[in-house]
Amino acid sequence: MAFLIVTTLLLSNSSCHADVNANTGLQCSKDDYSATENGFQTNLNNLFSSLVNGALQNGFYKTTAGKNSNKVYGLIQCRGDISGNSCAGCTNNSITVALHDCPKSKEVWVWFRWVNTFLAYHDDFFGVMVDNSVALMNETDYDDLAVISNGLSFMSGLASTAPKQPLMFQTAVMDVGKSGKRYGMAQCTRDISSIDCGKCLDAQLVTLRTIFGSKRGWEIYGSSCFMWYHDFQFYSNISITAQVSSVVMLVFWLFL
Repeated sequence: MAFLIVTTLLLSNSSCHADVNANTGLQCSKDDYSATENGFQTNLNNLFSSLVNGALQNGFYKTTAGKNSNKVYGLIQCRGDISGNSCAGCTNNSITVALHDCPKSKEVWVWFRWVNTFLAYHDDFFGVMVDNSVALMNETDYDDLAVISNGLSFMSGLASTAPKQPLMFQTAVMDVGKSGKRYGMAQCTRDISSIDCGKCLDAQLVTLRTIFGSKRGWEIYGSSCFMWYHDFQFYSNISITAQVSSVVMLVFWLFL
């Protein structure tokens, strides 16, 4: 069973700078532990330190801290074209949000936007595909049905090729003639298999086709995979500025 919550984020007539790393989504479990559980908190602090250092390497890192019931599992995944320093900085930002908004939660997911950082920590989840997602979309629709159709095919192609890449990260450009160019990205967290990566991206494509396939721009952030589609180049050069009018954030919860 799946259900959908829709919230509107008003960014009217403003510039969205790609180097401003906005928090796009957060999911916390209920208050799982007391502040007196110092063992868990100590392990969590050690985990965060390891994740920041690990993010400096190649934009993906998973590790554990502690033992037995207080053992914590953590994972950080940044967008494939982001530098190690940017990833580490975003990891720090994600940790700050997690500690502020979910101070007593043992299960936390945080998504940040422009360097596409995903932070998670809870019981052993490594290698398990998870379907929960957060999505952003521009409210403007395309009028040209051909552009819409080509965009769907374009992103479907990315979804099929990204799992085959060494880092399960793929970008591409589509030329649509007088309508300009479209830029796409697909990526999976590197702890899941390439088969599960494909399944995860295919599930996001269903959302694309049924909810916002006609939108000029959208981004899906999942616990196991991510997809972006825009009419400006958002990857490789994070100093690019994009004009947006308003954004709708969709929060998806999927229970299997």
